[in-house]
Amino acid sequence: MTAEPAIPGNAATARYAAKKEAILAAATTILNRQGVKGMTLADVAAEVGLITTSVTYYYRRKEDLAAACFMRGIDMFNALTLEAAAVSGARAQLARFLELFFDLARRIRLKEAAPIVAFGEMRALKEPLRTEVSDAFNDLFRTIRGFFDDPEFAGLDRNEATARTHLLLEQAFWTVTWLRRYDVEDYPRLRERMFDILCGGLAVGAQPWAPPALPDPNPPEALSDAAHETFLVAATRLINRKGYRGASVEDISAELNVTKGSFYHHNEAKDDLVEACFERTFSVMRNVQLAARELKADQWTRLAAASAALVEYQLSEHGPLLRASAMSALPAELRHETVERYNRVSDRFAGMISDGIAEGSIRAVDPLVAAHMLSSMLNAAASLGVWAPDVERHEAAALFARPLLLGVFTR
Repeated sequence: MTAEPAIPGNAATARYAAKKEAILAAATTILNRQGVKGMTLADVAAEVGLITTSVTYYYRRKEDLAAACFMRGIDMFNALTLEAAAVSGARAQLARFLELFFDLARRIRLKEAAPIVAFGEMRALKEPLRTEVSDAFNDLFRTIRGFFDDPEFAGLDRNEATARTHLLLEQAFWTVTWLRRYDVEDYPRLRERMFDILCGGLAVGAQPWAPPALPDPNPPEALSDAAHETFLVAATRLINRKGYRGASVEDISAELNVTKGSFYHHNEAKDDLVEACFERTFSVMRNVQLAARELKADQWTRLAAASAALVEYQLSEHGPLLRASAMSALPAELRHETVERYNRVSDRFAGMISDGIAEGSIRAVDPLVAAHMLSSMLNAAASLGVWAPDVERHEAAALFARPLLLGVFTR
């Protein structure tokens, strides 16, 4: 990473440090909204009341500033993780981690702490910064995976411990999308509900993991217009890998080995393509949910079937689904409708959970919190093929969905 400029003695003051923190906080907010590609030093400077050249005194290039935002976020999570790891026992460590994280979320909401960066955008960094930041994040990941070295998790193999680490981290990251619905006074209760679900899962009693198969969820147009479906699949994979702004028309065309002219024959613009990718994602999720409703089974079985089908879809030839992080870079008029449609998917899961609680097949959990956590798990499963490349499609749900639905302490 490019070294920061030397600080003259008379500038090494609290004012200098405060201005640097303000730059990082402003850059993080813009980065989360517009991505690495969309963030500019001029935007950051305007946010903190400086001219662009003043920002370059702290960070010479936009990429250096973006990398500093990621490293700062990693440092924040490292502090939480190390403090949580100092207590004894897996459940106590998990409880302490959530306590610290929700307190950080509270302080961020009250503007007493800087925002947390969206780590998915790390992929958009250029080398060598991407490797440097990724290495630091991997070190953080290994520290958190140490939670699962506790004797209570004896018998978990490496893939299982890795999956549960991803699950825990993604649950923390996803709270950004739903905690804003609540007042900070509700945070302690939400933390308790989240901890309860992570430990105890959703099922009543010891349920076997044998979700029934559901019909193919692909919308009819996937079969009637194979060429357009191919574009959607390629674009979804590339956007998940590089981010919305990092996946250019040239990249998508190259992925399919077609010309830009061919791209525009099928799509009027990149925004139209991304909108179509989200439309396809919502259609698949809705089709799975509606098919699960038709099962002659209790709500627990329906929920397990829907979860398994969607996780397995991520590793199918038509997968994965588009990650929710792509929403942040959509034009405002598209973003609002896309968020609403994501909420409808989550609310449908909440309805299934509520019905399951009423009939006695699902534990008495907070249905909305459980639905948010389920959505987080399904969103994160889009990257399953990256961090678990040797996992077969039929193994995916047991690896990633089962720990949430039955509890992370289930072996």
